[in-house]
Amino acid sequence: MSDPLLRMIALARPRGARFALGVLAGAVATASAVALLAVAAWLIATAAAQPPLTALSVAVVATRALGVTRGVARYLERLVTHDAALRTLADVRVRVYERLAATEPVRRFRSGDLVTRLVGDTDATQDLLVRGLTPPAAALVTGAGVVALSTAVLVPGGVLLAAGLLLGGLAVPLLAAAAGRGPGRRAAAARAELSTALVDAVHGAPDLQAFGAMDAAVARVEAADAALTRVARRDATLLGLGAGASALVAGLTLWGTLLLGVAAVDELGTVGLAVLVLTALAAFEIVAPLPAVAARLGGLRAAGARLFDVLDTPPALTRRATAPVLAFPGLRIRELRVRYGPDEPWVLDGLDLDLPPGRRVAVVGPSGVGKSTLASVLFRFRDPDGGTVHLDGVDVTTQDADDVRTAIGGVPADPHVFDSTVRENLRLARPGATDAELVAVLDRVRLTGALAPAGGLDAETGPHGDRLSGGMRTRLALARALLADPRVLVLDEPAAHLDPETRDAVLADVLDATRGRTVVLITHDPAGLDELDEVVELGGSGGVIVADRTSLLQAPP
Repeated sequence: MSDPLLRMIALARPRGARFALGVLAGAVATASAVALLAVAAWLIATAAAQPPLTALSVAVVATRALGVTRGVARYLERLVTHDAALRTLADVRVRVYERLAATEPVRRFRSGDLVTRLVGDTDATQDLLVRGLTPPAAALVTGAGVVALSTAVLVPGGVLLAAGLLLGGLAVPLLAAAAGRGPGRRAAAARAELSTALVDAVHGAPDLQAFGAMDAAVARVEAADAALTRVARRDATLLGLGAGASALVAGLTLWGTLLLGVAAVDELGTVGLAVLVLTALAAFEIVAPLPAVAARLGGLRAAGARLFDVLDTPPALTRRATAPVLAFPGLRIRELRVRYGPDEPWVLDGLDLDLPPGRRVAVVGPSGVGKSTLASVLFRFRDPDGGTVHLDGVDVTTQDADDVRTAIGGVPADPHVFDSTVRENLRLARPGATDAELVAVLDRVRLTGALAPAGGLDAETGPHGDRLSGGMRTRLALARALLADPRVLVLDEPAAHLDPETRDAVLADVLDATRGRTVVLITHDPAGLDELDEVVELGGSGGVIVADRTSLLQAPP
């Protein structure tokens, strides 16, 4: 099943019975509307002959019943289909968030584009199920009944009505769908571009302003908005043409039915003529929504394709079933190889590293040689392309990623700070921590004094930690890592964004606090390495390891 529309409909399979009930309720509502006009036509035409009131009583009651039935059935259709669609949408959102919770797909999409996929493209599932599934199914059921009724009144009239409904409910929507495929695809791309440009401009406003690039960013937003407006105008034109074509077909069918009825008035009588004509008039309510639905299928298909781009992203982490167990306590890395694409050079190529419990090692080297890539492997953000990583003799790829992250934690290169308070950011690491414990860990990273003017533990961090300086964000992430107390602490550039004096003090405090604990310190700065047990230098073209482990005393200054 490769068509995104079919795959989106398949998402509703667990609630197929609810949607079937919604289709039935929609068919009853539409049939009641047609029947109401047909009975009203019979009632008015018959009443013109002034028959006894008792002859009209059944039609009067039927008119009232059909009016009530129409409203109740339409309400039930909306209730049932929207309930099923919203529940399906909730399931889809959970699937998307579960997929993104694996972390690796987040890095494959730009932030603004990802917002569009999470919101607009995901919501397209609801639009398809409510507007693209129920109306056509209800029209098929009701249309067959109306054609049968008209044929029973006058065979040529039924045939003409069937032809008109096929043109209005099938031919016109198919043409609208074909014409809307391109605009729908362009609209999805234009929305993504506008969202990306807007998010980039808002989140990057300080840097853009500092470098004089804000005007260019605003111009990009305006250009994206103009492109989306042009696509929306084409879409509106298409919708208008579809509605006009449907109305034209309805009008021609109605005139044709009237002419046939007048020609056969001796056979039909005035009552039959009124019923035939007004039934044909009401019948096109069945297919009236279909051209607009069909015109939007192109956009829904494009949104579905973008949604499944996220859901179908191959995972960077796979859990192996079994692997040999080594008799080695602590962390052991053997022949570790990592690259970012089949044709890309190796970032890490054959790294060996032993860290028994309590050993503290620094990994140094210039930018681009694989230091942060090593951290990503240890954090279980990605699988090795070759080699093994064992913790206490167990291959980490055979374990649940969250369990591994409980044992191997620390500070990644770009730690995330949530839009909340300092207290809540710290309690992510240990939900039951007391305020005294939180203050103590802030003291260890020399952050208490800096936060005091903003409210201490109650200080607001802002979106992405924007209310904190870069150094404060790093120290907050470091405090969070210390509070989590993992068995292996991986610190990827923990002193980044700090001035030299604070950097040296924070690093000294961290190394003092982690005595007796396994530590991997990733840095390009040699300051403070005299407190570590060993240094591993990475370097060379393509990230190939060119220097074996060397003791600190022999490391170059």
